[in-house]
Amino acid sequence: MDLSHFNLQHFIILLVVLVCSIALHEFGHAISADYLGDPGPRRDGRITLWPDKHFDPVGFIMLVIMSATGYGLAWGKPVMVSPRYFKHPNRDMMIVTACGPLMNLLLALVFGLTMRMMVAQRIFLDNELLFRFLYMFVQANLSLMFFNLIPIPPLDGSKILYGLLPIDLASKYERIMGQYGFMLIIVLLISGATQIIIGPAVDYSFKLIVGPY
Repeated sequence: MDLSHFNLQHFIILLVVLVCSIALHEFGHAISADYLGDPGPRRDGRITLWPDKHFDPVGFIMLVIMSATGYGLAWGKPVMVSPRYFKHPNRDMMIVTACGPLMNLLLALVFGLTMRMMVAQRIFLDNELLFRFLYMFVQANLSLMFFNLIPIPPLDGSKILYGLLPIDLASKYERIMGQYGFMLIIVLLISGATQIIIGPAVDYSFKLIVGPY
């Protein structure tokens, strides 16, 4: 682990941003499942904004490492959902799945539009720290949203695609991708292909929300 260029301020900001963003992503899954009738997330204590309920120890350690080095893969504790409680299992499962990335989009919009307003009012002239915090919050949430929409298990995009496919294709997709999904994600991250896939969408969305600065 190369820490020769370690920046404590950057590390703290990024850690706070990622903890909040991932926790609220998982909260989006939990609150939507609860609303649609699944008692599991409430029973498991997931209907809360407190981050400690949305991380397991390994995922949090990986998050700290990624915040310190800029490399790695971090994750929140998955929300356990039982479609049997839903009135429309296939549709409602897609809604619950989509609510994680949608929460990240909502956060990007709130912080991005705040940043846009503050840039227009020239508030950042004497507050570089606030600028960096908002910038990283928008970037992180857009990145989380588009990354999770990649249709490879166990990412959210795979569950959305599964729900959209005809049942026979969905079964084949789940069988094949379920075996190699995590390996594919690692390959994408190590090779840098993830940035090629989601980078243009993140950059375009950032400019669309924040505008020139």
